[in-house]
Amino acid sequence: MQLFHRHFGEKGNAPLVILHGLFGISDNWVTFGKQMAGEDFEVFIPDQRNHGRSEWSDDFNYLALTNDLYDFMDLEEIENPILLGHSMGGKVAMRFAVSYPGLVQKLIVVDIAPKPYQIRQEHLNIIGAVQQINLEEVKSRTEVKQQLARTIDDERVIRFILKNLHRTDKNTFAWRLNPEGIANNLSRMSDSMPDGKKYHQPALFIKGGASDYILPEDEAMIRQHFPHAEIMTIPRASHWVHADAPEAFYRIITGFLADVK
Repeated sequence: MQLFHRHFGEKGNAPLVILHGLFGISDNWVTFGKQMAGEDFEVFIPDQRNHGRSEWSDDFNYLALTNDLYDFMDLEEIENPILLGHSMGGKVAMRFAVSYPGLVQKLIVVDIAPKPYQIRQEHLNIIGAVQQINLEEVKSRTEVKQQLARTIDDERVIRFILKNLHRTDKNTFAWRLNPEGIANNLSRMSDSMPDGKKYHQPALFIKGGASDYILPEDEAMIRQHFPHAEIMTIPRASHWVHADAPEAFYRIITGFLADVK
């Protein structure tokens, strides 16, 4: 599986790999990636399979995504990186860390726990809205936005999804995400971490204070798999912690990584 990626910073600096969440793309993390490159990290931001400019596949689950990350690091010759993952990307980062603990220097997980999750109605609404649009008939991004708004009532989510829309060489519209590949596998993206596996290196979990993805009762499970985990909350931030509170997010990350350089 070939993964498109964005790269910032100088080779030889401490590597930082950033993994986006479901329906996301590497572009969502460019601003933060450039900030971290300015802090002397070498930053890699891949598009995960079925997202962005990376390849599509009917095989879409956490094992496949974890294997993709292993192959990506091997291809790019990334050694001993810091892994940072948001939401789905956080699940991938956690699974990689417990599967290959000797390959990960530090772990940062943004607003996701190692527990199983039920499929969220918001995810079903998003993928359903995307699938209902006939892109062969639309003439503008505004038309797509209007059709999405029939199902999705959050303007920010609509803008987030529209980042996946692009014009083709034939001047028609297409999605960068794979609607069918994602829709057919949503139930596989809700499972928990493998039992008994642990990552003993430093780990940081960042929770949005207005988000319900990490609950107080989840902390025991986090420390079961990540005994040295630090759990921090950014008040009033939603699931998109890095977008809601970029300055606080950046300050927490750089503090956690202060001893890496």
